[in-house]
Amino acid sequence: MTITQDTVVSMTYILKNDNGQVLDESGDSPMVYLHGHRNIVPGLEKALDGLTVGASTNAKISAEEGYGEYDPRLKFDVPKSQIGDDVPPMNSMVQLKNQKGQTFVARVVEASNEAVTFDANHPLAGENLNFQVTITSVRPANAEEIAHGHVHGPGGHHH
Repeated sequence: MTITQDTVVSMTYILKNDNGQVLDESGDSPMVYLHGHRNIVPGLEKALDGLTVGASTNAKISAEEGYGEYDPRLKFDVPKSQIGDDVPPMNSMVQLKNQKGQTFVARVVEASNEAVTFDANHPLAGENLNFQVTITSVRPANAEEIAHGHVHGPGGHHH
């Protein structure tokens, strides 16, 4: 079976940056996703389109087609007086609310006596992504998976 819109794909992968440093890998457990539903970065989804079980590929994904370009406007300070004494640990991910009350996630990148600096960019924003991928299975998605936009069952989401 070929990877196309609305197929459930299992794959093993190794993700490296341009310096060859391993950033992530699937290990012994294949990653499972629903193709065509933005469950993986757009550039990788494009690179896997049309592959079949057993196929391997090396895909170089630009920052734009990965986690996006780094946006310096998403790095900001919050006065310590608004946070209090419970400053989250460095590099921890925290949920914050903007002025409209919308929730978003940001990483703690710096703290001083006056302010805490947060960065709402994805940690890999601005990075090219180099994937080594092997497709381990492909199957048609069922109607519920398509309706929900993600895989159910082993390797997927459970309700």
